Amino acid sequence: MEIREYREYNEREILPLYAAAGWTAYTAHPETLRKAFESSAIILAAYEGDKLTGLLRAVGDGQTVMFIQDLLVDPEHRRKGVGIALLKAIQERFRHVRQMHLVTDDTPETAAFYQAAGFTELSEAGCLGFTRI
Repeated sequence: MEIREYREYNEREILPLYAAAGWTAYTAHPETLRKAFESSAIILAAYEGDKLTGLLRAVGDGQTVMFIQDLLVDPEHRRKGVGIALLKAIQERFRHVRQMHLVTDDTPETAAFYQAAGFTELSEAGCLGFTRI
C-alpha cells in the first residue's frame, strides 16, 4: 500500500469509492464533491498498485486546527490497515496542529477504531461539540 497526496480529482475513481462506502449524499452531487475536493486543505489517498483503496479528506487552516471531513476505505480493503495508515499519515503531516477533529457515525465499531487511532470523544476531553445539519 502506498499513501500519497491526492492532487488531481479523478471522478472515475472517486465516485465509485464513495458509492462503495455508501456515501450517496456525495455521489448524488458529483459537481459539489469536485468543488469540495478543490477547497480541501489536503487529501491523502491509499493505493494498492493503481487501485484507489482509501481516502482521507481534511479541511482547516493547517496550523491550529484540522478537521477530518472524509475517511473512507473500499469495502474489499477494510480491516487491512488502510484507514489507520491514512490517519497516521495525516497526524504525522500535521503533528504541529493543536486540534484535529472529526465527526463520525455513532457505532461501537467506529468508536473503537478512532479510539485505537488516538482520538478521544469530546466529552472525555472536557469539551462539548455542536453541529447544524
